[in-house]
Amino acid sequence: MPQLAAEDEGAPHLVEVDAGMLLNPVHEDLEGVTDGVRQFDLTPHFHALYDASRVRRTAIVTLATTVVALAATTVAYAGNAGFLPGEAHSPNAHRIHDAFIFVSIFTGVIFLLVEGALIAFIIKYRRGNRPRTAEGPQIHGSTRLEIIWTVVPVLILAAIGSFVLYELPGIADAPKAAAADQTRITVEGHQFYWLFRYPNGAVSIDRMVAPANEVVHEDVVGYDYDVNHSWWVPDLGGKYDAIPGITNHTWFKAPVGSYVARCAELCGIQHALMSGVVDVVPRAQYDSFIQKREANATGAVLGKEEWTGVCQKCHRLDSAYIGPALGGNPLLADRKGIETLLRNGGRRMPAVGKNWSGAQIDALIAWTKQYVKSGSQ
Repeated sequence: MPQLAAEDEGAPHLVEVDAGMLLNPVHEDLEGVTDGVRQFDLTPHFHALYDASRVRRTAIVTLATTVVALAATTVAYAGNAGFLPGEAHSPNAHRIHDAFIFVSIFTGVIFLLVEGALIAFIIKYRRGNRPRTAEGPQIHGSTRLEIIWTVVPVLILAAIGSFVLYELPGIADAPKAAAADQTRITVEGHQFYWLFRYPNGAVSIDRMVAPANEVVHEDVVGYDYDVNHSWWVPDLGGKYDAIPGITNHTWFKAPVGSYVARCAELCGIQHALMSGVVDVVPRAQYDSFIQKREANATGAVLGKEEWTGVCQKCHRLDSAYIGPALGGNPLLADRKGIETLLRNGGRRMPAVGKNWSGAQIDALIAWTKQYVKSGSQ
């Protein structure tokens, strides 16, 4: 046999095998360094898939963490001790809550049965001291049980569907009332604010004022130059999308109070700030509000609402935020320049005032011109 030259000889390479990579018990014939052929038993005795105690600990910790996280989140964001989405203060909201509770009863019972059976089977048929190579008990099908778990879900779905269809007319259809006891308000969704238009042409931003104990019709609209939004006042009813080209109708009838409104549709970078409030007040106070707002359509009161509800969602005066700082910017007093920006938008700025009236732009200028000289809030 020819001999290798010294320069072609090298040290033998060690062979390392990670047992954790081998998920099945195997025998491998490996050529080691110190002996010719040696048989290794590479069964991963300590792999997590085979360590029953570790699996149990991991499952318990994971389950406990998940339950605590879900419970904390639910309590933080919901009303009624964390169960319902809010307090019902309108007839349609009451019906939504009734449907929610009715469905929750079935889903809760199903959850307990399924999870209880799962835990019981895990305990009953666990491996215990049975050898790893021994097969567990072989359980065959049950015709009666299979019929039961096919028929019962059908009956449950039929019950849920019937109840929801019974409640639906009271959710979608407003109760009949005299014309004097009804009000219609248009709700416009924009990035990232709500604009409300009243029957006399008055406007407000992020704060709706409505008469108490009367039917208030809401026309929820969106525009093709904007994105989808979803108008939701949890205490007064369900969610209604503001979709370009479509007008969705909803209503409420509520007592005096302030109710939080939210955008329930992810609409962009400042979606989290797209909130509002519905102030339900006595009829005389509502009439006074819309009359004063109409008479002072170009005043600084509306301008302050526009500045706070529209501009400050993305801008600050003294520092850059989503957009550049605006303090001292002469554009804040330039009627023509600010109108062009509002109607056409900028590089990253949407056309937030594309459908604003001239009076709305005048109102904004009436408020923002003070910042040209001061440069601070």
